[in-house]
Amino acid sequence: PAVQRFTDTTLRQVVRLSTGGDRLRVRLTNVYGDAALAVGRVTVAVRAAGLRGTPALGGTPVDVTFAGARATSVPAGAEWVSDPVRLAAPAGADLVVSIHLPGPTPRPSVHYEAVSTTWSAPGDATGDRGAAFAPVSTPLATTRYFLDGIDVSGRAPGSVVFLGDSITDGVKSVVDADQRYPDVVARRVLRLPEQRRFGVLNAGLSANRLLDDAGLGGESVLARFERDVLGQTGVRTVVLLEGINDIHGSYGAVDANALIGVYRQLVQRAHDAGVRVVGGTLLPFEGAPKYTADGEADRQAVNAWIRTSGVFDAVVDFDAALRDPAHPTRLLPRYDTGDHVHPDDAGYAAMADAVDLGDL
Repeated sequence: PAVQRFTDTTLRQVVRLSTGGDRLRVRLTNVYGDAALAVGRVTVAVRAAGLRGTPALGGTPVDVTFAGARATSVPAGAEWVSDPVRLAAPAGADLVVSIHLPGPTPRPSVHYEAVSTTWSAPGDATGDRGAAFAPVSTPLATTRYFLDGIDVSGRAPGSVVFLGDSITDGVKSVVDADQRYPDVVARRVLRLPEQRRFGVLNAGLSANRLLDDAGLGGESVLARFERDVLGQTGVRTVVLLEGINDIHGSYGAVDANALIGVYRQLVQRAHDAGVRVVGGTLLPFEGAPKYTADGEADRQAVNAWIRTSGVFDAVVDFDAALRDPAHPTRLLPRYDTGDHVHPDDAGYAAMADAVDLGDL
């Protein structure tokens, strides 16, 4: 689908924080840009409770600077990190990020299926309380633009990256509700004693594959692993749930051993960087449009290897948590959104419950 380019526009996007702290940094991205991205002003605010699903600030906006200046320019192909911003951000809070784009913007670097509304307003509305904003008018109003992430400086010893496809991305989850399975894991983490809490980062990307680039699915896991996992601040562990799109998209023609080869590569690269890897078994998909017996055989072979190879530091058996005991090649009906691939929010909660926080 088409994505917008912007001229003299402010985008407002909301990020649910996992851990809290007293300082933060905003990470911008122009990695797919065909020219430099001009940024006029950026503000952040901690949103008051009860304003979910709206562009309202709730809190007082604070300016974000880059090398001491409010305006900046992000080169094509680059990521850009702000100066530290002194702002008390509680764990689990919503952070409202407003970015003024003088424009015209280059080819946009986007996350198509962010499951969170992006709002826009004309001109520099970075300090506006919310009245000027309306949802971005694209086929996907939940596309996230130019915002790569938030670093929070606090007491947490590090972060866990959840790497996956649309199931991790939460594409069938309720918009603006933060019910994706990594969101639910993050809420479980907040119930731990403070000294045991850690950051939770969602690196899910709808349609993503292990082996090949795939349109909206972006670069393959092999290609994006350095940036989206190892390049994240404070990463200590990655939870890997990928491969069903390779199997489903090929009608089962992919070689299971080829997928296993990618898993081995990812684990080695992570271990070389001192990062632990938790392997997730692939969910059932019988009933999906491209389901075949060969594809099911691939899934079973991959899952058996994940469970028994000993390559991973730990394993989370998502398949066992969500399959139908009476028909184990398909999702339990109460977790199935109807496409026989993606869980609903109850299914995401079951996935989160299957994760042993001690393994993270």
